[in-house]
Amino acid sequence: MTTSSDQLKRLTIPAEKKIRRRSGPVIMVLIAGGILFGTAAVYLFTRHNDSQPVPSKASIVPVPVLPPKSGDAVLTVSGYIIPRARIEITPRFQGIVHWIGVKKGDRVKKGDVMVHLEDDEYRSQYDKAAGQQALAEANLLSTETTLNRQVDLAKSNVQSQQALDDARRARDAANAELRIAKSQVALAQTYLDWCVIRAPIDGTILEKLVEPDELVVPQSFGGTRGPSTALVSLADLNDLQVEIDVNEADLSKLHLQQRCRVSPEAYPEKKYTGFVTEIAPEANRSKGTLQVKVQIENPNGFLTPELTARVEFLAD
Repeated sequence: MTTSSDQLKRLTIPAEKKIRRRSGPVIMVLIAGGILFGTAAVYLFTRHNDSQPVPSKASIVPVPVLPPKSGDAVLTVSGYIIPRARIEITPRFQGIVHWIGVKKGDRVKKGDVMVHLEDDEYRSQYDKAAGQQALAEANLLSTETTLNRQVDLAKSNVQSQQALDDARRARDAANAELRIAKSQVALAQTYLDWCVIRAPIDGTILEKLVEPDELVVPQSFGGTRGPSTALVSLADLNDLQVEIDVNEADLSKLHLQQRCRVSPEAYPEKKYTGFVTEIAPEANRSKGTLQVKVQIENPNGFLTPELTARVEFLAD
């Protein structure tokens, strides 16, 4: 009996194994149901989209791209304000600054005296040339008197033709000497004039580069410790431009005389009109840009050279 009962126990299925066997098919059924539900949903969604009408090419109306209106900005670029002409005044010869009467920020008119160079040497040369001119004039007067006398004597057959010819030659030589003397006076006067440095234009002094008793030369001989080669720099601040580097991809939007609107970054509420006055003939290969200059119309004190300004290029 014991052996039979043990065999029956071994043949009996445990309860936990019964549960596992029952749960396996249930899970499979749930997975299969989920797959079927998802397939049905995708099918219904696809049918719904297929039922929607597809617009034909004929029913698509293209939206036209309108060109910018006159006065609209087609490009905005920033650049730097510069004077159209910045002039550095250099001496024509080596000299010593005797007096300088301007400083940075001063306004000058064309012809105003700004600097005096020492002129003692050139004044002495002028006096010498003037004395030589006076001597040449006296010699000419004497030779002309002698010539007139020889002409009268030749008419009376008192003097020979040779004496008359010599008198004419002496008169001509004296006349030539007088012309040489006058040219020496003019040269000495030129050097004296060069000792007085005048403003070539109406403008504002941007830099004062020398002081009294300082040596100045017309050109540099190299190095950084040599004498100055310029006296002052000035520019007309009523003649300003904006210098801009424009990307090559934007060049098709620009042309000469194109109207522009300029506003300094320091005073963005200030607006100035201008126009494209220069487009460089050569590009900068390393930067892929082309330099463009915009002339500013009616600038005032709010526009300072070397400050940044924003330029809007306007449609025609």
